Amino acid sequence: MSVLFRAAAAILLMLLNSAPLQAESLEVRVGYVQWHPDQGPVLSNVLPEPEDAGLKGAELAIQDNSATGKFLGQTYTLQSILASSEAEAITAFETMLGQGIELFVINAPAQTLETIISRGKETTLFFNAGSRDDKLRTHECNVNLLHNMPSYAMLTDALAQWLNQRRWDEVFLIAGPTDADKGWAGAFRRSAKRFGLKIVEDKPWTFDADLRRTASKELPLFTQASNYDAVVVADVRGDFGEYVPFNTWLPRPVVGTQGMSPVAWHRVVESWGAAQLQSRFRKLASRDMNSEDYAAWAAIRSIGTAVTGINSGDPAKIRSFLYSDRFQLAAFKGRKLNYRDWNGQLRQPVPLVHPRGLVARAPFEGFLHPNSDMDTLGFDKPESNCRING
Repeated sequence: MSVLFRAAAAILLMLLNSAPLQAESLEVRVGYVQWHPDQGPVLSNVLPEPEDAGLKGAELAIQDNSATGKFLGQTYTLQSILASSEAEAITAFETMLGQGIELFVINAPAQTLETIISRGKETTLFFNAGSRDDKLRTHECNVNLLHNMPSYAMLTDALAQWLNQRRWDEVFLIAGPTDADKGWAGAFRRSAKRFGLKIVEDKPWTFDADLRRTASKELPLFTQASNYDAVVVADVRGDFGEYVPFNTWLPRPVVGTQGMSPVAWHRVVESWGAAQLQSRFRKLASRDMNSEDYAAWAAIRSIGTAVTGINSGDPAKIRSFLYSDRFQLAAFKGRKLNYRDWNGQLRQPVPLVHPRGLVARAPFEGFLHPNSDMDTLGFDKPESNCRING
């Protein structure tokens, strides 16, 4: 028996010596700052945007990261604020930074985002989950900023590809008065040239009439033209665009910010395991996941994927991993996603949806690119002045 006992003890000792050491506990702290200015009252308020759009996506991502991290000795915590003013958002960021947080997801307009970045440290890593502004991807680039929200150009390129594919080449463009409307409309004009569309009418929306009562009279006259294949609406906040469908002079489809829209995410996306993500989100938030939620989720899941790969919460190491060939984000879009090394934009397909269904997903077959067809969406490397990663 003693011989057998010694043999068993020897085998046990060998197994213990060959077993990997338990990973040291690693705490990853993420700050989330959200602020958007009050857009004022709109005519179409049937489906108001949730006030916590973005935050709930961040919370779900923390849960997802923690589910994996618990097996690796990694814990994830989220410190968040839904600020009521720009000053409060900046102050909250500075407080979190002073508490040692160096990984931040920012859901705010471009100007606020840039101000917050200017208050950060050289080592602070930022993820943009709110601004679609193209200038952040083409001119005003920061080496420590990555973008999880698709840019205006990515969204309008997706729409223009679809219109080109359908041979709906002549379009009537209606652009709203806000800065966001102008940004969206400007991006679409670029996309139209890029993909061979002709804007036969380009009209600004300058009316302040109550379309709830006058849409059937005002809009047919406003959209009067000899011919067009589709009406493109740029009304980001949803003031007048909801009244355009079925009220145009010619019986034509409405696309853009209303009608059929290019988005980062929508409740109708269900393929490639997305239904499971949608279900978990509804359980958490008691509502549907939208683009802001998805962008924040993708940002924190990117952090979690990097931390798992390198077993470190160091922002510089995370950044390096995210730009490496080792990084691929499983993001329920049918493709493994990665970041563009010249401007930090997350490459991603763009769903084209209407309120109750998925129409298509860009990029489309036939639009070729030497490296990745996803780079047919948005400003390509030769079109951008950004060179943030070499």
